[in-house]
Amino acid sequence: MSIKKFLKSLVKQRKLSPSERLSFRIGYMGTAFMMMSPHLLVYGNIGATTYIIGGLLLIPQVFILKQWNLVAVNLNVVIGYLIYLYNA
Repeated sequence: MSIKKFLKSLVKQRKLSPSERLSFRIGYMGTAFMMMSPHLLVYGNIGATTYIIGGLLLIPQVFILKQWNLVAVNLNVVIGYLIYLYNA
């Protein structure tokens, strides 16, 4: 058995549902918002706003994948930065 056939046997081939595809695309956009947010924090409230948007956009992806720890982390980010904006 060649290496290629062995590696192929380790992967389960399946089609993604429309909700999975949509949540993944939204999740990628949320990841981009989260990645740029630390660099925008020095420019006023825009950094905190992008953190909130990024956290909200990531929740559907991790919810569908049942990664409950990441759902909790993203909710924590959203709530924390909402409190930050409220007190600012």
